[in-house]
Amino acid sequence: MKERKQSFLERLTGAQIVDDGDTLTEQKIWTPAPTEEESFVKQDDDISSDEAEGEQVEAGLAIDMYETDNELIIQSMIAGVTPENLHISITRNAVTITGNRLAPNVPEGNYLERELYWGVFTREIILPFEIDTDGAEAVEKYGLLIIRLPKLDSNSAQVLKVKSI
Repeated sequence: MKERKQSFLERLTGAQIVDDGDTLTEQKIWTPAPTEEESFVKQDDDISSDEAEGEQVEAGLAIDMYETDNELIIQSMIAGVTPENLHISITRNAVTITGNRLAPNVPEGNYLERELYWGVFTREIILPFEIDTDGAEAVEKYGLLIIRLPKLDSNSAQVLKVKSI
């Protein structure tokens, strides 16, 4: 019997409609956010070799990004990630956040529900304008990562002195 393709709503919400013969039931199935290489609309025959072999797929990371008069602020929930397992790379045009949320040592058979994501995640954020990388700072408070990026002052002028050779 050929398996039914997921509807757009099922792919969007992560729900899966299951036909158990008499009734249709909806099950919530968590899947990692697609990476940049993956498409948001994935066809049944588009399964990558990594997924087919059961290898872990990197998850995305949800963010909020807003600006104030002087800085750009990026926030993300990273609860369960230690600072040693978090890496933030900053250029004037982009920020890349990579981390690893280590799963607790619980035997598979003991789980009754398993919805949290454990494993490697990555998020590359293209910035809407250039920032000053020297003044950037990152802090974590109660599982919320806050990255403060000072805006690059493009209106400031620097005076150059001409040297005679």
